[in-house]
Amino acid sequence: MNGDQGGQEAGHGVTLEDLRKKMADFVKERDWDKFHSPRNVLLALVGEVGELSEIFQWKGEVPKGLPDWEEEEKVHLGEELSDVLLYLVRLSDICGVDLSKAALRKLELNARKYPVQQVSSKNDAILLDEKTTNANLSADLPS
Repeated sequence: MNGDQGGQEAGHGVTLEDLRKKMADFVKERDWDKFHSPRNVLLALVGEVGELSEIFQWKGEVPKGLPDWEEEEKVHLGEELSDVLLYLVRLSDICGVDLSKAALRKLELNARKYPVQQVSSKNDAILLDEKTTNANLSADLPS
């Protein structure tokens, strides 16, 4: 899933919608739409997650910021993270899911499911009021 940046510097002002459009154009230009069923794109995404996992497979715990990693390793990581993101954006597009809205809704659900006042991680465990359920939370949110 490599392609040019379209003149934009990586990470500067790029939205999920920008990526969706670029991926749709990339696929259309190559006449790949016929291959991009939800199942096929999902399987490609899983494959890319596997490649991402291989990078960390034998490294044990890795500190934030990856201070001990070589620049080449970080570049490779960025490429695999990008592959995962691009396939995820493509999958959401062909399934008709607005990924930005879905992600914001999910964050709101999680905030309600794990309210700051009821959640504690002091003992390496998350404690939550048992009455809080996904079903109750979903019913309160607009779809």
